[in-house]
Amino acid sequence: MRFVLLIVLSLTMGTFSAKATSVEKGGLTWYDDLDQAHDESVKTNKIIFGFFTGSDWCGWCKLMQSNVFAKQAFIDWAKENVVLLELDFPKRTQQSPQLRTQNQNLQRALGVSGYPTVWLFTSKKNPETGAFKLAKIGKLGYPSGATKGKEEEKFLEDVNAILSKK
Repeated sequence: MRFVLLIVLSLTMGTFSAKATSVEKGGLTWYDDLDQAHDESVKTNKIIFGFFTGSDWCGWCKLMQSNVFAKQAFIDWAKENVVLLELDFPKRTQQSPQLRTQNQNLQRALGVSGYPTVWLFTSKKNPETGAFKLAKIGKLGYPSGATKGKEEEKFLEDVNAILSKK
């Protein structure tokens, strides 16, 4: 089932974009800027995979990274299907005020209350205001009930089930 979210995210995109980064992790490009992820999504016609994490304190997030995202099956799937956006909420690592504000706005807009959470969504950007309209596709967490050592298989099964209903 597709839920549409009509939220205007007021981000100071000009200031933020100049400092935004994309990081290569395990053969995948992870963006931390919604504006960049949106541009890549439009260019490639792929949905956005928003990973909400507490990178320096959340044990389940670290397990998601190692047991799912670092596995070749996930890497192959992600390269073909999604644009990866990491939305981090660290406790010890400094973030720019713009990045922190963007992540908090997306957390509120998507109703994220725990970590790790993955939201699949599309975005439309108003070229005049820079505001985004997001359309929710579905959300996931750590793959519960997975066979130890095969968490990526359960995760991919769950994400593909969501996408098949799109």
